Amino acid sequence: MSQFKTDQEAFWAGEFGNEYIGRNIGSNLLASNLAFFSKALATTNGVKSCIEFGANVGMNLRALQLLFPSMTQHAIEINAGAVENLKKFLPPENVHHTSILDFKVDQTWDLALIKGVLIHINPEFLPEVYDRLHAAAGRYLLVCEYYNPTPVAIPYRGHAERLFKRDFAGEIMDRHSDLHLVDYGFAYQRDPNFPQDDITWFLMEKKR
Repeated sequence: MSQFKTDQEAFWAGEFGNEYIGRNIGSNLLASNLAFFSKALATTNGVKSCIEFGANVGMNLRALQLLFPSMTQHAIEINAGAVENLKKFLPPENVHHTSILDFKVDQTWDLALIKGVLIHINPEFLPEVYDRLHAAAGRYLLVCEYYNPTPVAIPYRGHAERLFKRDFAGEIMDRHSDLHLVDYGFAYQRDPNFPQDDITWFLMEKKR
């Protein structure tokens, strides 16, 4: 992996990223993700391949495997420990151990997915990530993040400049006019059955 461009990349590749793994795994999260994606992708069709940007240990991809058993999956992940977990259920050649900022998009997938990752990327580099997401999305792009109408940085577990909220989907569509909004929704942390972390999701499709 090349030298990191930002402090945020080093943060997630290192010890904090290792600790994050232990907090974000388990059957309850898998159940919540299954309910989440069944709603967020209800209007899609023909989704046979997917790439997740910032997949961590693959709890999103595992849920998608249950919804789309024949789906071909790829994952981009910066943390070495998380990568080893991904290789337990994905073909090793489909797991890309690299920063999103260094990933080279050389093919497309029916679905490009990012969930809870754009909020942790240095805002200066968001346009590069938007372009990679757009290039990877053969048809659909699903963005699931904290939403705010204007950009704002908030403290994250005692760390500054590690969490940012803004209208990610709106910025992506402004930058790439061939994308249009298909559906959107909100998942609440107090949902009694299938809680998520107050995530707003946006499903976009490339115009044909």
